[in-house]
Amino acid sequence: MFGTYFYHQTSRKMVVAFGTLFNNIEVRRTDSADAVVEVIKIPLSYGPKDKMLVRISQDPNLNPKVALTVPRMGFELTSMTYDGARKLNTMGRNVKKGTTGLKKQFNPVPYNWDFSLYVFVKNAEDGTQILEQILPFFTPEFTVTMTLVSGMTIKMDIPLVLNSVTSEDSYEGDFATRRSIIWTLSFLMKGYLYPSITDNAKVITSSVVDTHLMSAATAADPIYVISEDSTPYARNYMILDKHEIDDATRIRMLSEVSEEASSAGQTVSRTTVEPTSTGALTDEDFGFSETTSFFQDAQNYNPETGEDDNKS
Repeated sequence: MFGTYFYHQTSRKMVVAFGTLFNNIEVRRTDSADAVVEVIKIPLSYGPKDKMLVRISQDPNLNPKVALTVPRMGFELTSMTYDGARKLNTMGRNVKKGTTGLKKQFNPVPYNWDFSLYVFVKNAEDGTQILEQILPFFTPEFTVTMTLVSGMTIKMDIPLVLNSVTSEDSYEGDFATRRSIIWTLSFLMKGYLYPSITDNAKVITSSVVDTHLMSAATAADPIYVISEDSTPYARNYMILDKHEIDDATRIRMLSEVSEEASSAGQTVSRTTVEPTSTGALTDEDFGFSETTSFFQDAQNYNPETGEDDNKS
């Protein structure tokens, strides 16, 4: 858990994706005949609104290196909040084929990124031009497809929701003060944070199920199916049908280590299921082969050695 370094650059990717959506906005100025006389591509930068206002209000004649021209746009990440409504199963995993095994990663944690987009203009016409190039695409959300974890090639559809649009006019009638109209667009981006990746995990390539006979079975005894297991349970069996527990015809799934299963006879049949491809992994579409063997001399499969032991 803590102490294991990993960094998927998720928040950075969210910021880059948000800014990319608004980096190709322009304003066009026309003459009295509606002929375009000027095309201005709106610059976009990352930073807080107050810092930009200070730089815009600087006198360009006194300090031209600091002052900024308008129209321009800016944005910033204002907060991150956990979204419990989108919570996934904590124990769920994403699996991908690795070099020598599987790469495994637990399900991500849902978080919301809150962004604010600022539009700085000096007249109302420039502001409405910019807004009309943005607002029609949000109804109220716009979905962006992103690769959040490059090592797992996980692509997610990330909704970007437009929550509100507000306007602020700082002009108060003083001719010495530069007018600045500020439009603020508030967005919410619904993304995920991913945990660390476990590499070279082992792959189950064979499933073996043995069927045993009870040593003292009679016509009135229940029918048993014994499951290979290494974990003791509080209850030694699972009922497989709807009969009452005291019904002599009930069918039970017994744990191999249970007391009732210890009296079982030898193995009489074995079913083995294996993928048809020796290099098949969980994210691939592969078939499987099923082999059923019957034993006259009754074998007992040893999962530790992978071989059969004759049971005396």
